[in-house]
Amino acid sequence: MGRLLNKIKEPNDIKRISPKLYPILAQEIRDFLIDHVSQTGGHLASNLGAVEITMALHICLHFPEDKVVYDVGHQSYVHKLLTGRKDEFTSLRQKDGLCGFPKRCESDCDVFGTGHSSTSISAALGLAVARDLEQKEETIAAVIGDGALSGGMAYEALNNLSILRREKKNMIIILNDNKMSISENVGGMSRYLNDLRSRRSYSEFKENVENALNNIPGVGKSVARTLKKSKDSIKQLFIPGMLFENMGITYYGLVNGHDIYELIHAINRAKQHEGPILIHAITRKGMGYKYAEKNPEKFHGIGPFDKETGEVLAKKTKKTYTDIFAESLVELARENKKVVAITAAMPSGTGLKAFKKHYPKRFFDVGIAEEHAVTFAAGLASQGMRPVFAVYSSFLQRGYDQVLHDVCIQKLPVFFGIDRSGLVGADGETHQGIFDISYLSHIPNMVLMAPKNEKEMPAMMKFALEYNGPIAMKYPRGSVYDGLSEYNAPIELGKSEMIYEGQDVVILAVGNIMEECEKAVQLLKSQGYNPGLVNVRFIRPMDEEMLHVLSKKYSLIVTVEENQLIGGYGQMVSAFLHKNVCKNQLLTLGISDYFVGHATVNEQREEAGINADSIVKSIIDRMN
Repeated sequence: MGRLLNKIKEPNDIKRISPKLYPILAQEIRDFLIDHVSQTGGHLASNLGAVEITMALHICLHFPEDKVVYDVGHQSYVHKLLTGRKDEFTSLRQKDGLCGFPKRCESDCDVFGTGHSSTSISAALGLAVARDLEQKEETIAAVIGDGALSGGMAYEALNNLSILRREKKNMIIILNDNKMSISENVGGMSRYLNDLRSRRSYSEFKENVENALNNIPGVGKSVARTLKKSKDSIKQLFIPGMLFENMGITYYGLVNGHDIYELIHAINRAKQHEGPILIHAITRKGMGYKYAEKNPEKFHGIGPFDKETGEVLAKKTKKTYTDIFAESLVELARENKKVVAITAAMPSGTGLKAFKKHYPKRFFDVGIAEEHAVTFAAGLASQGMRPVFAVYSSFLQRGYDQVLHDVCIQKLPVFFGIDRSGLVGADGETHQGIFDISYLSHIPNMVLMAPKNEKEMPAMMKFALEYNGPIAMKYPRGSVYDGLSEYNAPIELGKSEMIYEGQDVVILAVGNIMEECEKAVQLLKSQGYNPGLVNVRFIRPMDEEMLHVLSKKYSLIVTVEENQLIGGYGQMVSAFLHKNVCKNQLLTLGISDYFVGHATVNEQREEAGINADSIVKSIIDRMN
């Protein structure tokens, strides 16, 4: 097993494989991915669908001199295999192991680090322009999915490709068209690409027309030249790909994305083209593994599973925060017909599939377009609707300007449900939700909340949909914390909740880190200390009244958060104590000034010093 794949130990080793064996190598790669991802978890369906595209690029290009940028990068496992990292796959997405996305420090062949959508064309254009300024001869390629092409940044880059067209400089875009992002694609670009799939190949059509005209004696060649320059409606009607053609990008398609020989032919032709060129390849997400083909959404990102049955090994025993959010939103929408839900291509990940099922006319999937989603929500709110934008913390970063300008300046009642807030584990630096307190808490008019457990979350959501202004609730990935359910004070704007009274030291816990803080309290008690514990609830507005009380009672105040310390809740408390000339000691615990790599959440908390044992050690060290 794997006799061909075992021969690939360095970049470009694939060139030594006989072309007639390429299909066998493709199958070996798929078998390898299924075997290893079933043990480690990871992104499976997207990689299975991109096997032949990646092989063809490695056959036609020379690495690392030539360069490929993978959009999002969750489909880069095959690229990693073909650049000599096969033996590292046992450590995929584990602490200090192989990253699940391209990473510049991992290999010279990972020319550009990715993790979020719609960036590849911009990055590749930068590489191409740098190549031309340095007068080099490299081939630059970008691989982008049809889902990523719904992101506004991709259009900005396509528009800017005129730089290369003007100079007749080459850059290759491969459109990996599988009708999917994570979930099924939506929107105008999706419909446009669906239309292209139903038409004949542009290249075949154009060549046939030109050949036929050229064979007409006397006038044929003249007519052919005239038609080639024409941009009229007849051409747009009959030639697929005119959206790209009219932007100055030559369209080549449709290509079977699982025919390695057809792909090699297309890429070699594209390399000779003067100017930017787009190869439109049709693929099947999950190709070669029946369970992933049948349910590509499930196998987009999956934990360890039984490869014989396709069933996940670790069965879910508790509800997640996303589950609670989804159930509560459906119930609140039943009570208030003005509630509408918005997602940016993440209906499953954010739990909004349930809302869509109950209220399809009040559900809106805007595609991979977080900026648009925020301003769309603002427009709805300006007309009396109660929009809820459910979005991952690391994705909302893209909509920062719109949150500030379009929502907060106008004091519009948009509710942001910020999923995957805090540490998220194996996806690594690009997906950690550890900046949302920092980038939201300083914006005037914004209210920012964090529930301590599953019981508090629905109450916060009800409060949010009754609040007349911008409001956000951050909550983590994974199973809900069901402890401290007996503490259930009413939700009041800007008011924290006292859990335990104590003496000398008090811990202020922000949101889901309450579970570790409560453990820390019990550990401290077992060592003879009597700490107080506060559920912060409202990060903004901060509960200054309670802070005044705490500053008079406790000599040491400790803040704990799953957020960067810079700009975090701890710094807000520090500013308060300084402003009010308080003499208390302050210990702020959170993420120091670094990007958190891929590992388990427990490992990440330990590294950051915010697990229960670390919290206890830090407190005792400070008190001593």
